Amino acid sequence: MLSSFTVLDLTWVLGGPFAGQLLAQLGAEVIKIEPLEGDLSRQVSRHAMEFEGDPGFFLSVNRGKSSLALDLKHPQGREVFYDLVRRSDAVLYGFAPDVPKRLGLDRDTLLSINPKLCIAQLIGLHDQPPYASAPAFDLIVQALSGLMSVTGEPGGRPVRVGYQIADLAGGLYLALACVGGMLKALKSGRGDLVQVSLLDCQLALLTWQAQNYFLSGEVPTANGARHPVIAPSDIYPCLDGRFIAVSPTGQQFWQTFCAAIGRTDLAEDPRFRLAKDRVENVEALTAILNEVFAARASTDWAEHLFASRVPAAPVNSVADAVEQPLARLRAMVEEIGHPHSGRTMRFLGNPFKYAGAEPLSYPPALGADSRATLRRLCGYDDAAIDQLVQQRVISEGGPA
Repeated sequence: MLSSFTVLDLTWVLGGPFAGQLLAQLGAEVIKIEPLEGDLSRQVSRHAMEFEGDPGFFLSVNRGKSSLALDLKHPQGREVFYDLVRRSDAVLYGFAPDVPKRLGLDRDTLLSINPKLCIAQLIGLHDQPPYASAPAFDLIVQALSGLMSVTGEPGGRPVRVGYQIADLAGGLYLALACVGGMLKALKSGRGDLVQVSLLDCQLALLTWQAQNYFLSGEVPTANGARHPVIAPSDIYPCLDGRFIAVSPTGQQFWQTFCAAIGRTDLAEDPRFRLAKDRVENVEALTAILNEVFAARASTDWAEHLFASRVPAAPVNSVADAVEQPLARLRAMVEEIGHPHSGRTMRFLGNPFKYAGAEPLSYPPALGADSRATLRRLCGYDDAAIDQLVQQRVISEGGPA
């Protein structure tokens, strides 16, 4: 799909590298440009979760890339990067807004080198003072965006989403922006810069919650697992101590659901007959359904309701989720051998399904592809590369 595109990925830690990995999953050649000391995520959580030299944090978002370790603060390092830019289609970076100009990586400089280049920039909040220098970690963005105020139990403390949704959603938007920019350049022959803010992305994802607020002035609040305008749409405790999620939205599913749980009387009960009735009387309906579901184990309910075509599922743990048959059927768990030890490790698979897609390669060792990349893309000979290594402009790294 993107097999003819080359992307230089200067991002670090999570959101930006996730974007780079998405582009690799779409078939692009993604070259990870790292400082000589490596991406910070190579040093995150170096404990029992470490596998063959790198922690899971790094491994999770850097598959399918090559690694070139390059000192962009060195004048010669910038010249090397410019040579790469001449032969690439896009650059991803997530620097603080004032850094690209200082490093000579700003829009005007890069477009003067390659007028067809797409520059996809990820920032935290805004590119102007006083926000430009403000740290924007995932938790901070979740808090600023209102997301935490609608997550958690009613009347309880605000709760962060269980994974780094602000960083990862930013990566999704960044990858989409990069594809759009590359397509524009392909059609018009002119590249440009497209900027994505982590906060903007979270605000955009408020969608109907924000729209309802604009229309009514009513401020959304946390509602636990229960949907605020659909009933029943919630989780219910079962006999085995686990929960089942149920959401029979629409009259047909509601009637099918009532028959499946052996309570056809509920479909005719005036408190629950219509969708608006069920929302107005959700507490009474919840009390009834809590009793119903408490009679059987979650797995029994899940199998029964699935067979009845009722929208329902057990509330899985992460272990349950990646071990379920669907994850295998959809190739969402892949086994990849370590390039040096031969040991096998499991990774999450590619959500993009298209003809010819292959599992991504193991995440690269720091600088492992420096020499090969400069030789192939830029035409450097071994003597020139040796000199760059001796000057500490690049590092060739080694096995992870």
